[in-house]
Amino acid sequence: MKWYGFSLLVILFFLGGCSSGASQFRVQDLAKTDVDLVAELHRQEVTALLKQLNTKLYKRNPAELKKISGATINGRWQVLSQNYTAPMLLPELQGSHGIDAMRLAFDEQFQGDRIFALMAGLVDMLNESYSYKSEFYWLDSIDQQKLYNSARNIEILVWLLHSRENPSGQALILTDSMSAEHLNLSFERLFGKLIAHQDMLALIMAGKTQRTVNTVAHGIVSMTFIPL
Repeated sequence: MKWYGFSLLVILFFLGGCSSGASQFRVQDLAKTDVDLVAELHRQEVTALLKQLNTKLYKRNPAELKKISGATINGRWQVLSQNYTAPMLLPELQGSHGIDAMRLAFDEQFQGDRIFALMAGLVDMLNESYSYKSEFYWLDSIDQQKLYNSARNIEILVWLLHSRENPSGQALILTDSMSAEHLNLSFERLFGKLIAHQDMLALIMAGKTQRTVNTVAHGIVSMTFIPL
């Protein structure tokens, strides 16, 4: 019972603090455990954070959006935010999805919209970590290892954003500004929140299933994405 008490505390915390607010109660919610409700709250917040990230990346890298005639920030997000129940296979990304799409965003030979490739890969990877579901019921299960691995992949993504440069020495994808005149770490905060949500839910699911999470340690030379 201690486990359920803890889960309820987590629910109350998110109901009180989450920016997206709580959903109204529905009859089908009776088929949900407290852990299911916690998972849905994490899922909702992750989606909200991804939308913010998509907007910020395009505003920071406007040239990427201009590569696609008539494209808008909201239009690009609409493609990414559909209710995908399987891997997101988009012709624009040469069939790449998940971590392969994120790799494509840093490929110097890639001439397409790098922000779209990065976000499509990130969204698809996180969709996979939630078993391609947005609602959860008592018979559903989420793999705590996939949640944990996805958090580590976000850390690797942040490292790539700071380290991958074009031939002129400029970052392939611009994020935080840390010049002497202007300090902006808003991207770091968004990525940090995404990592925290994935790690927290991984711990919750590990507690529910009584299974351990296999942790990994990354050095600079081993910063490669982990398959989910």
